[in-house]
Amino acid sequence: MKDYIEERAISIANYIVDHNATVRQTAREFGVSKSTVHKDVTDRLMQINPNLAKEARKVLDVNKSERHIRGGLATKEKYMHQHVV
Repeated sequence: MKDYIEERAISIANYIVDHNATVRQTAREFGVSKSTVHKDVTDRLMQINPNLAKEARKVLDVNKSERHIRGGLATKEKYMHQHVV
């Protein structure tokens, strides 16, 4: 694996852990796709730094379990602003 990919994977995982970030937020921050973020954290990082990979995975699992709630709140907020009669 190329050095810059290893560095990116570590940087991405650190960002996720430090900021409790979602895959989408992380992808936007690093200018890469969501698929790249996911691949870096789940596959590549396990070869480089398994402990960091597990920490990042915990954050992503929590975010995944809460995403339906965040989506519902966003929809609720959207319709509350539109309902001006």
